[in-house]
Amino acid sequence: MSDYDYDYFVIGGGSGGVRSARIAAAHGARTALAEERYLGGTCVNVGCVPKKLMVFASQFADAFRDAAGYGWTVDPSGHDWSTLIANKDREIARLNDAYRRNLEAPGVTIYEQRARLADPHTIELADGRRVTADRILIATGGWPQMPDQPGVREHAISSNEFFHLPAMPRRVVIAGGGYIAVEFAGILNGLGAEVTQLYRRDLFLRGFDMDVRQALAEEMPKRGIDLRFNTVVTRIDKPGGDLQVTLNGGEVLMADAVIYAVGRRPLTEGLGLEAAGVALSDSGAVIVDEGYRSSVPHIFAVGDVIDRVALTPVAINEGHALADTLFGGNPRGISYQNIPSAVFSQPPVASVGLAEHEARRKHGEIDVYRTRFRPMRATLAGRDTQTMIKILVDRATQKVVGCHMVGDDGPEIIQGVAIAMNLGATKADFDRTIGLHPTAAEEFVTLRTKVADPVEAAAE
Repeated sequence: MSDYDYDYFVIGGGSGGVRSARIAAAHGARTALAEERYLGGTCVNVGCVPKKLMVFASQFADAFRDAAGYGWTVDPSGHDWSTLIANKDREIARLNDAYRRNLEAPGVTIYEQRARLADPHTIELADGRRVTADRILIATGGWPQMPDQPGVREHAISSNEFFHLPAMPRRVVIAGGGYIAVEFAGILNGLGAEVTQLYRRDLFLRGFDMDVRQALAEEMPKRGIDLRFNTVVTRIDKPGGDLQVTLNGGEVLMADAVIYAVGRRPLTEGLGLEAAGVALSDSGAVIVDEGYRSSVPHIFAVGDVIDRVALTPVAINEGHALADTLFGGNPRGISYQNIPSAVFSQPPVASVGLAEHEARRKHGEIDVYRTRFRPMRATLAGRDTQTMIKILVDRATQKVVGCHMVGDDGPEIIQGVAIAMNLGATKADFDRTIGLHPTAAEEFVTLRTKVADPVEAAAE
């Protein structure tokens, strides 16, 4: 037993912090966790969970449209936003309670209030109490950025507020080109809104494989989304009930809501980190070594706050590995190779491994296999949509180094592909695997023809 109140104090009750606290307590450490907003963090409350529920809601529009081609007569459909939000909120409350129970079961003390460092071993709580800890974990995640253009902070909302809108906006402008922006565009479009999405560069989803980006940019307008690249908002005014959104070319759009999804920053401001000696990057992220240790040896950080890989499963695994290392007698890290990712756009994007520009930079000569086809479900429905599947192979070793898909069920399919890649699968391993027919997934094991070999344009 140390002279401190706790062996381990976690600031931040998101996925990474909760997992680390729970595992540390299970290993016998006297553990506490402070969370000022909501247990489960961004993912559970204003991120992946409510977003996916709303994606499900929006996909019924396609199902209703497709039904006629399969012989169904569907009554005119309508959607009630308040029912969706109420049911979503009920599910989130259930998950909040589950997180609480998971913490309480091994004996974690929960402080539902803001916490900051008063000194390297002392945590000051919002109610004025002070407690001490031998080791401290910063797991406060990230927070949406809002730019300084005139009217933006007064009249626009971020992804956080979107999930609590009292009514569905009928005309929406979405500013941003990352995964959150394209997901929100698909959700609102599917629920019947007129959606205009703006991005300041030539093509959205920066960092993704170029074929993925181009395929999605072709598919979204087919569903009625007005995509505008090289376009930004210069100001937002509200002379009456409507919002007037002025663009850089001078055009004015009328909207009921403007949603900004232009990036997130690590949430470290006001935590007392600098005074405690914790080094931060220019973006405000906690700088850590391979063992998640900050510049102060007993203060650690995991998840979005270290600005490494901003994915919930990554934060969970980082927090778990750290607790095992510190308190479980099992020093370990995690692998950042072949982490599968998905964008729940419509159609969805799924990737694992390297994008083509990354594969060429790392491996030099590569073999590219790519196909685009009309998915079977769209044939009788008469819907104009294409699925894209792409495999990247290191020419020297024939190992598969990247797999990408734009199309229905892509995220479900890519999880299994990720297992094969982590086992070091070669193209020959894919080729001798018998396809499951008729599925889109079988294309991953039936692609045989290489794409001609011009070097892909460099990513932005």
